[in-house]
Amino acid sequence: MTKLSIETTGIRLRRNFFTRDVLEVAPDLLGKVLVRQFEDGSISRWLITETEAYKGEEDKACHANKGRTPRTEVMYREGGYIYVYLIYGMYWLLNIVTGETDHPQAALIRGLSKITGPGRVGKQLKLNKSFYEEDLITSNRLWLEAPIVNLRKYTSSVRIGINYAPDEWRLKRWRFSLNMSENK
Repeated sequence: MTKLSIETTGIRLRRNFFTRDVLEVAPDLLGKVLVRQFEDGSISRWLITETEAYKGEEDKACHANKGRTPRTEVMYREGGYIYVYLIYGMYWLLNIVTGETDHPQAALIRGLSKITGPGRVGKQLKLNKSFYEEDLITSNRLWLEAPIVNLRKYTSSVRIGINYAPDEWRLKRWRFSLNMSENK
């Protein structure tokens, strides 16, 4: 298991961090500390290094584009909840719901310290369907903490893996990556 010793304040992020627009939250998640307590009681911490924003029913790449469904129901809640879904029948992807109630938005966690790719993130965290709709504010299994040092430099690029979306949405630079070399 890849672990990184991360200095954290030990303070969980509060609801108001998540209830902002996804285009604010997704880049602000970079450098925050994702904490996972496993069933055996062990706790691991990772730095969030890459995110991707999905902005509501108007975003043709967002799952909520087709409206409210049993799959997307959690995206219509206020920010701070977990939206997980299965791809390729084997990878659970971690998304953080953002924004206000009835404005479906989410930030996909694409990378953690030394873990690249959202499928690998889900596997490392041992995610499954039971995480759907878990509240990051009260969860004992998964939460986010503020780091002691805020890493602020990042780059943005086009989202990937959404070839089904029209260019107008596919080419939006809503993928955010922590620039480790400039944050030293």
